[in-house]
Amino acid sequence: MNSNDLNSPQRRAFLRRSGQLALTGTALPFALNLAAMGEAAAFNAPSNDYKALVCVFLFGGNDYANTLIPYDDNNYNLYSSIRGGGSGQTAGGIALAKSALSGTLLSPLAAPTDSQGQTGRQFALNPSMTGLANLFNVERKMAVQLNVGPLVKPLTRTQYNSNDRVTYPRPPQLFSHNDQQSIWQSSSPEGSTSGWGGNMGDLVLGNNLNTSSVFTCMSVSGNAVFLSGGTALQYQVSSSGAIKIRPATNATVYGHASVATAINSLLRGNRVHKLENEYNAVTKRALDAEAAITTALAAAEPATVFPTDSLGQQLKMVARLINGRANLGARRQVFFVSMGGFDLHDNLIRDHGGLLGRVSAAMTAFYNATVEMGVANQVTSFTASDFGRTLASNGDGSDHGWGSHHFVVGGAVNGGRLYGEAPPVNVTDGTGWPRIYSPAEQWHVGQGRLLPRTSVDQYAATMAKWFGVTDTEMPQVLANINNFGTPAGRADYPWDMGFMA
Repeated sequence: MNSNDLNSPQRRAFLRRSGQLALTGTALPFALNLAAMGEAAAFNAPSNDYKALVCVFLFGGNDYANTLIPYDDNNYNLYSSIRGGGSGQTAGGIALAKSALSGTLLSPLAAPTDSQGQTGRQFALNPSMTGLANLFNVERKMAVQLNVGPLVKPLTRTQYNSNDRVTYPRPPQLFSHNDQQSIWQSSSPEGSTSGWGGNMGDLVLGNNLNTSSVFTCMSVSGNAVFLSGGTALQYQVSSSGAIKIRPATNATVYGHASVATAINSLLRGNRVHKLENEYNAVTKRALDAEAAITTALAAAEPATVFPTDSLGQQLKMVARLINGRANLGARRQVFFVSMGGFDLHDNLIRDHGGLLGRVSAAMTAFYNATVEMGVANQVTSFTASDFGRTLASNGDGSDHGWGSHHFVVGGAVNGGRLYGEAPPVNVTDGTGWPRIYSPAEQWHVGQGRLLPRTSVDQYAATMAKWFGVTDTEMPQVLANINNFGTPAGRADYPWDMGFMA
């Protein structure tokens, strides 16, 4: 249609019919997402091979220091002093008592030497995270990646403070919720149109079968840039199942079957006008996708009991979709689930443990379900968040930070270990600038905001490599990866962090 057609009778009729459908309650939030869906020919996996990645995003910025707590006396005492703990290693301020941590103590043999050459460092998970502690210590199916966050290039604190932002670029809009959520998911600030989950989806679309290109990238948590690619577009479901296109799926409309039949005819029938026909084609594709999801979910549910909260039910839906993967024809899938509430400038002690307990219970149940379904080695879940938070207390909570610690869970995970470098427990800002920072001060950018030593690109590349992305394809998935690992980057910043088998 050209500009001379804008007022044509056919166009007006098309818009009028579209408006009529809207008035009857039709909503196509996911159908329209399928308009540009096509097949891609890249990425070659065996026909009997299946793998899935599941991103668990913690919205608000998770407090790293009360998630993975220093446990050896020297570093615990520093942590407690900075966070206002009581004498005798008791709780106080926003510090947890050391006695509360013994139930989630991580194996001391797993603790790495830090940049100061300290040995014998020990860590404990938040005491509410008993499920993940068991997966780490006993089953060895959970790994911890230390101090990971968005980076364009490796940075020291001196370089971070430099006015030369060309040589030493910072991630844009640091400490901003919306931007950092987007940068974690896509390497670009708010407004980005593609994420690294969607970029992987672009590579695998042609490897999935039947109509399953629609089901390559799936969200149970609304719209997420993480799942959007150049060709791959996210398909959204709720924790209850496929989102129906009403009234197209109703047996009656306004109490009459004939109205429902007429609407279905409008939505599905072939049209002479190109716009009308394309509208119907997209809608039909969405209805077919909904039917496929409903069929897939008809498979027997895993017997594993999931928590009844939102995150537990989102992960239960992911487990059900994986269980019904044969009906979807998918060999590679990327999922997104999320949980909010982590922006704890206040009430950190009151609320944080409960939030982490829910994360631990949901991710543990999900892992147990993959074992039950026989796909534990083929499914990997991992956490992400806006940013870490300050080690320094603001009185009742902590403020926006940068680097944080994250968890990777699955049968293919080299678990029972901490990966990366353990940061010194330090918040000293010093006085005067420019200056030469001590080695401990180089680890943060003030108030104990961790300067990441592992980039999101490296963290993601480790999982992408397991997923099947090759070294030559990696820059298509992760925009900054060549600034870090070999072959094009620094040998001391490898692509593969080692936590995947």
